[in-house]
Amino acid sequence: MLTHLEIRPETARLYGLNSPELVEYLSPYHHGYHSFWLEANTAIAFNAMAEKAKEAGIALAICSAHRPFERQLAIWNAKASGKRAVLDANEQAMSIKGLSDDAIVDLILLWSALPGASRHHWGTDLDVFDADQIDVKALRLIEAEYGQTGPCAKLHAWLVENAHDFGFYFPFQQGQSAVSPEPWHISYFPVAQLLLPQFDRAELAIVLENSDMLLKDAVLARLDYLVDEYVLRIAQP
Repeated sequence: MLTHLEIRPETARLYGLNSPELVEYLSPYHHGYHSFWLEANTAIAFNAMAEKAKEAGIALAICSAHRPFERQLAIWNAKASGKRAVLDANEQAMSIKGLSDDAIVDLILLWSALPGASRHHWGTDLDVFDADQIDVKALRLIEAEYGQTGPCAKLHAWLVENAHDFGFYFPFQQGQSAVSPEPWHISYFPVAQLLLPQFDRAELAIVLENSDMLLKDAVLARLDYLVDEYVLRIAQP
């Protein structure tokens, strides 16, 4: 039986949400008990899609779903402090030593969202992989894993052909989003399209101002541009 959880207050404030519901989705492809939180409608649609993928010999599995603000903040601060690799547009690790704060912010945003501005906060967006072809512990979430010879190539090709039948699509695509292309990141459009227009950048500024986010001043000084470029500019189905 699925258990239920309301989206955290930070996310509700940023999107003007009235107690939306997340459900706990138990993964059949992880060792032991492992679950993810998904928006309720997204969970139903994903489960149907996973069952269909299974008929094609694909073990459609989740490696990341809903993330609370604190988790996204931890990812951001690890990159901003140099404790976690920062990749350029070609997925090559970059040294941030000597770079300006603005340059570091721009590099991080190629692959990681601002805390409070991640689509993963909604529970509608998932990172997925083929659990029959690669173990989640070996997964790096790089394009080569989803390309022609990668372990998730069959999965990606299947999603391109079939995901729209279940309401999912790829929001980060070459030339259509400032965020680098992510062939592992799918979004449940019927719900996500309702959330994005509600995004409140003024609330985001307040949340970030009151957080312990690194590079805070550089982000707040360009917040309108960063929201326009990295939150609102996405691919359409």
